[in-house]
Amino acid sequence: MSKISIIVPVYYNADTLELLYEDMKEKILEKLGDYEIVFVDDGSGDESWQVMNRLRDKYPHIRLVKLSRNFGEHAALLAGLSACTGDCAVTKQADLQEDSGIILEMYESWKRGNKVVLAVRKERKENPLKVFFANMYYALIRKIVNKNMPVGGCDCYLVDRKVIEVLERLDEKNSSLTLQVLWAGFRTDMIYFVRQDREIGKSRWTLSKKVKLVMDSVMSFSYFPLRFMSGLGIIFNVLAAVLLVSVLVEKFTNGTPIAGWASLMCVILCASGVIMLMLGILGEYIWRTLDAARTRPPFIVDEILDEEEADGNEKI
Repeated sequence: MSKISIIVPVYYNADTLELLYEDMKEKILEKLGDYEIVFVDDGSGDESWQVMNRLRDKYPHIRLVKLSRNFGEHAALLAGLSACTGDCAVTKQADLQEDSGIILEMYESWKRGNKVVLAVRKERKENPLKVFFANMYYALIRKIVNKNMPVGGCDCYLVDRKVIEVLERLDEKNSSLTLQVLWAGFRTDMIYFVRQDREIGKSRWTLSKKVKLVMDSVMSFSYFPLRFMSGLGIIFNVLAAVLLVSVLVEKFTNGTPIAGWASLMCVILCASGVIMLMLGILGEYIWRTLDAARTRPPFIVDEILDEEEADGNEKI
């Protein structure tokens, strides 16, 4: 019988974990057959780890992974995938915004031979401004990174054991795990669902994390920033040449004196801004190269508590 692993990254989710388990228990767990739930504590500063241990003491098939500090959701998911033992694994957010029932649909799709199954948002019942910027991100990804990114985007996906092995070999930092899954190129299916608004707890998905995701997604999977720099340089050179010719023609045909300080300062400031932008982009690439060259692990596991160790013994 096939076994499915449910990977749940946890970061300040103490108030939703028990509700999440009850929701999964009511809707899917008895229908899955052989399964395990892998909770990954990504350095939470609340009581998430204590709640996870209470769940493990009360219910079977629960495995806990505790990271040494906060490494980010990408690393937490990768840690869960590395620790899971299922023939396939599905990611599940702990904020109760995804219907647990889609896991059954994704599992059935995997049984039909699909190595990757994406849970795509066909509708989002969230703040319109938040939805607008999310859609902008996914449109950008489809345009310059990966045309296979679904229109509604996806954070939840099921992957086969072969895909998990590929993700472990990639071992990338400053990247997007979702885009790595799409990049792998295995047979893919899509399941659609309606994403609900968050009713319990506070989102830790800050603006700085969103900006980093955009930069990681573009710079890890596309040469667009480098081509953008080259294109911008060509445009400025062409404009400079046109301006030079027009000034010289005006000077020698009409005797118009060449304007001085104000126009010159505008050109210098504009050119300086472009140069700084290009240096910033190059700096991002250099920093990412340095980070990869140091070969630091994308995550550090502090503890792993297995199902059979429910008596309190820890496996490290």
